[in-house]
Amino acid sequence: MNALRAITLLTLASLSLAICADEAPSYKPSRQDEDWSVLRDPALRGDAFDSLKFIPLNQAETAWLTMGGESRQRYEFFDQANWGAGPQDNNGYLLQRYLYHLDAHLNEQVRLFTDLQSGLVDGRNGGPRSTDRDAADVHQLFSDVRFPLGADDSLVVRTGRQELAFGSQRLVSLRDAPNLRRTFDGARTTLRWNGWQFDAFATRPVRLKTGVFDDDPDPHAKFWGLYGVAPFSVLPGGKIDLYYFGLDRDSATFAQGTAQEQRHSIGTRWWGKQSAWDWNYEFVYQFGTFGSGDISAWTVATDNGYTLAHTVWTPRFGFKADVTSGDQNPANTDLQTFNPLFPRGGYFSETGLIGPQNHIDLHPSLELHPSHAVTFTTDLDFFWRQSTHDGVYNIGQFVARPGGNGGSNYIGSQATAQLEWRINRHVTWVANYAHFFADVFLEEVPPAKDVNFVATWLSCKF
Repeated sequence: MNALRAITLLTLASLSLAICADEAPSYKPSRQDEDWSVLRDPALRGDAFDSLKFIPLNQAETAWLTMGGESRQRYEFFDQANWGAGPQDNNGYLLQRYLYHLDAHLNEQVRLFTDLQSGLVDGRNGGPRSTDRDAADVHQLFSDVRFPLGADDSLVVRTGRQELAFGSQRLVSLRDAPNLRRTFDGARTTLRWNGWQFDAFATRPVRLKTGVFDDDPDPHAKFWGLYGVAPFSVLPGGKIDLYYFGLDRDSATFAQGTAQEQRHSIGTRWWGKQSAWDWNYEFVYQFGTFGSGDISAWTVATDNGYTLAHTVWTPRFGFKADVTSGDQNPANTDLQTFNPLFPRGGYFSETGLIGPQNHIDLHPSLELHPSHAVTFTTDLDFFWRQSTHDGVYNIGQFVARPGGNGGSNYIGSQATAQLEWRINRHVTWVANYAHFFADVFLEEVPPAKDVNFVATWLSCKF
């Protein structure tokens, strides 16, 4: 396969870069958040790619250009995808993603950022999913105008196509796990003041299309909101997020049916770290309308961890417990199914079999660090339906199994193991295995095959 030969060549080239590259701060999940102005000082330029990170555009070096990009080659294999329903694949498939960005700072106040994305898929039975393939398109193209309000305070107005991510990315995320990342068209204002940060935005989600430069804002959906982050002195070392999100879709589908949805989400997140403990609690209530009915939905999500910092391999013991509401009566026009809006692609795991709608899960985990560059994680996740009158949804928010006539709550459990090797700051290799044990509810709405999943990917960034 030509694609596999390309991966081999890319791997060898990446490893050669790993040998000569100096260690430096890691790249940001959102590349537009990086600031390379520190490289004005030539003495700090120790990496092979530093010449691309600060390219002066004038003699005073008050204007500069940054170049960067990513290549990710990812192989996935499902044995009994969707618990045995739909097209199956005997040898897996290859996903390729390429990103390339230019970041032009015209002065200390004005900035232009553009990011191109290409996603390819090879060998997948059933064809590409909606997040697999896009020949080439403008992923981001925005301008920033910054108004300084003090030494550390500022107001930034951003307009154009842009990524959005807030908090722990349960509701608004970059969607990094699938092949293609998510983006929005619109405006965002960010105020940083006295240790606080406030964001206000009004956007339309961008529709992914498979051609060249044909992605467009979705005329059938609007997304807007407010998000604030502040210190939270009630908890030592803690912070608090307070937010409101609004979503309007001309056509939304749940197990109950399809109708126009206007949904408002009010939430808060309490999070922080103190000594060996870290914590993350999130509470959301949703209201609005679905067709002629009313929406009343909710979620509670918790994530607690304890790290033995002075023990070999620095183990972190984690425990998550999440609940999202489900519809109570499909014959009633009112809707109680929680909508996770724009969640992480790998919300519970890389498999994406179950999404955060009408569910309860308990999720213990163990994270180990055999070296500073290697992380091993293993976990076990147990899933139930919150309401027996609603179905099971996948991470794409599609109904994976209907369930409006009652039945059992227990869906099954999933065991996962993942190894991540950060070869250097440019190159990362990950291998992931998961096994889903299908149980009572899936047996009531067959097929109910156990699922094996294997994924491995190589990411190269500059």
